[in-house]
Amino acid sequence: MAMNRRDFISTTAATLAGAGVLSSILPTSLLARTLTASDAPAVNIDQLRPTLLPDAQYRTSRLGLDPRIWNWHRDMAAIAMPANYYEASLTDWPALGGFPGNGFPGEQSCEVVVVGGGLLGASTALHLAEAGVDVILVEKDNIGSGASGRNGGQMTPGIARWAAETMLEKFSPDEARRLWRFASVEAMDLVDELRERYGFECDRKYGHITAAIHPGHMGPLVANADARRHLGDSGVNVIGPYELQEEYVRSGIYHGANIDNIGGQVQPLALLRGLVYGFARLGGRVYEGTQVKGIRQEASGAIIETERGVIRASKAVVLGVHGATKKFIAGSSTTVPFFTYVGVTPPLPVDIKALIPSGLPVYDTQLQIDYYRPVRDNRLLFGGQGTGNSWSPRDVNNYLLDRIRTVFPHLEKPELEYSWGGISDLTLNGATDARKSDDNVPVYMVHGWSGHGVAQTVRIGKAISDDFTSRNHDFTMLTRIEHSSIPLGSYLSPMAIPLIKGALGVISTLNPAEMVSF
Repeated sequence: MAMNRRDFISTTAATLAGAGVLSSILPTSLLARTLTASDAPAVNIDQLRPTLLPDAQYRTSRLGLDPRIWNWHRDMAAIAMPANYYEASLTDWPALGGFPGNGFPGEQSCEVVVVGGGLLGASTALHLAEAGVDVILVEKDNIGSGASGRNGGQMTPGIARWAAETMLEKFSPDEARRLWRFASVEAMDLVDELRERYGFECDRKYGHITAAIHPGHMGPLVANADARRHLGDSGVNVIGPYELQEEYVRSGIYHGANIDNIGGQVQPLALLRGLVYGFARLGGRVYEGTQVKGIRQEASGAIIETERGVIRASKAVVLGVHGATKKFIAGSSTTVPFFTYVGVTPPLPVDIKALIPSGLPVYDTQLQIDYYRPVRDNRLLFGGQGTGNSWSPRDVNNYLLDRIRTVFPHLEKPELEYSWGGISDLTLNGATDARKSDDNVPVYMVHGWSGHGVAQTVRIGKAISDDFTSRNHDFTMLTRIEHSSIPLGSYLSPMAIPLIKGALGVISTLNPAEMVSF
């Protein structure tokens, strides 16, 4: 699966700002409604609105995690799982054993069931609720336990690893222009619109750097900027090494960069909680700790069997469960799972502007990418690596610290306070796999983000809602991207990922000017 990165890949909403305007359109009884979770006292709905702390506070995590992933903190106790940096930098959020009401009734019904409480599921549920659809959202662990609450928080345009050049190769000019706008300006703007509409914080910042690790990589960066301009996007500028080091990032290992005005960064767990908060304000039902065991079609609708009871969906089912979709769909998987890692330093001994004067997040062009960005209280978030098996905290910390020292050799004795792992999945062609079944009660499914897609998952959630309500054909556009099956993909990952990286490493060694990434 040796892929060149070239082959991989404004409308302002009315501000509702919480209950101020929402109270004029929602029943008073709904605004006053409280939730009772199975392991938490009743709380007011406004406690679901995410609130960022001035800085992270060490605490025990309240999120159930996949047993293959972990959180680490330098002061962690042996018997307790610490919160990762994102959870530690937010005020406590109530557990949603059942919202609204008390627990999970034995049997429920609705128009649409959304399975998976990540960004895709939460965005789909929220947009359906805005369209007046009766929706139930279920999550097997907790909101934010998966990739949506654990990623690097960097927002880059594109459909997974598909950038502008690939879209021009695969689609007609008009179709490529539509797809690029969907995956860039519209995706970023939608995050801003929802943040304003429901009045929540998520540390949204604007701009993004793609830095060339080899002088030969400047050619592909120029080609990318040219392709974007051909698609009507003038939001990227190409700069040389002197301007890059003087004004953007103080590292001597880069040879120039693309400065992207469309990309940016966000606190992903805060964004996710904000979407669920919006959904709850509109009367949505949310159930954490609700594992779906199976989905079957009947004449009366789709039957979603969970460990806590049965849900009957009369009109649609949405799967936002990442690589776990193979449990619910027929045929071979189109993805391979992989593990990736993020760390956060303590407050640095020097002003972070001495390292990143622009304050922009950075994403580089090496085979095994580095990505990093400044976060609150003068800290540096740094991520990278992709492995077939989960690495230990010690191995991850050693790797990330080595990369920090390589990028910023003048930063004396860097340390990590937080680190954690997460699971993503990739497709063979580098694009996201979107499908809609032809069942009487259709099943929507999207997976294969390859570690790229914070904003695009939110935008695709809206596209699913728009397709359901027959508003447009954006989702159909996504389903036209063809994908190859990967038999036993999840089982082959421990062997396939090292083989893929090894092959790409050989290509990169033989021709370092060729921009190849994993």
